[in-house]
Amino acid sequence: MRTFGSLLAALLLQAQGGVALEGTGPSIISLLAGSTYTARFVLLILGLFSVISWGVVLHKAWTFSRAERQSTQFLDVFRRSNKFSEVHAVCKSLAASPLVGIFQSGYAELTAQLRQQTPELSNGPNPGTAAGRPTLKSLPAVDRALLRASAVEVNKLEHWVSFLATTASITPFIGLFGTVWGILIAFFGIAQTGSTNLSSVAPGIAEALVTTAAGLVAAIPAVLFYNYFSQRVKNFASSMDDFSMEFLNIAERNFT
Repeated sequence: MRTFGSLLAALLLQAQGGVALEGTGPSIISLLAGSTYTARFVLLILGLFSVISWGVVLHKAWTFSRAERQSTQFLDVFRRSNKFSEVHAVCKSLAASPLVGIFQSGYAELTAQLRQQTPELSNGPNPGTAAGRPTLKSLPAVDRALLRASAVEVNKLEHWVSFLATTASITPFIGLFGTVWGILIAFFGIAQTGSTNLSSVAPGIAEALVTTAAGLVAAIPAVLFYNYFSQRVKNFASSMDDFSMEFLNIAERNFT
């Protein structure tokens, strides 16, 4: 490690001297053009991870924004309606809301249980109907249907979010591999030339720094947005739990 540190210090001193004398140096583009195939391959992988992760970020941001907006509209309709059939009629227009999937699952279970007692029922369960209405056979069955639907909706929201975690965890190591490879190239250059001249070892050191930087560029945004989207999924899950409780309360008041 001391030898490596001394080498880097010598390279930095030579680089400073070269800048003072020449005032110019190779650009990033020329550096990448002259890099090894291994470094190019590493950068290509990191670029793919970065592009895909940004695509996931944009898609999930649009999806979550749409789901939140439609959930607000659906809750407004649900709380103003006196009949579940009225709420069911607007579900298709608000399908992006995870609450719609939960309502449809609970509504289907209610309808199935009530139709076993009243085959002539055609409009589905409607809270607030006249006396003599049928009663639920099993309220826990409705609860299980809501829980199952909540799990399905959470899985939909989490889809592709895990890719951001993968990007955040693996890209620094891919960049580190490029770093190690660049250092190996630098030491091979020293062994072949028998000199620590900047022109012979700088390309390998530069490749190492470029791949490290590329790994960090891919990983840092992925970490930030993974934490952000994970928190939003938790918020949606909490909203779904609250809605399930509200649905069960209405069902218990009107059908038990």
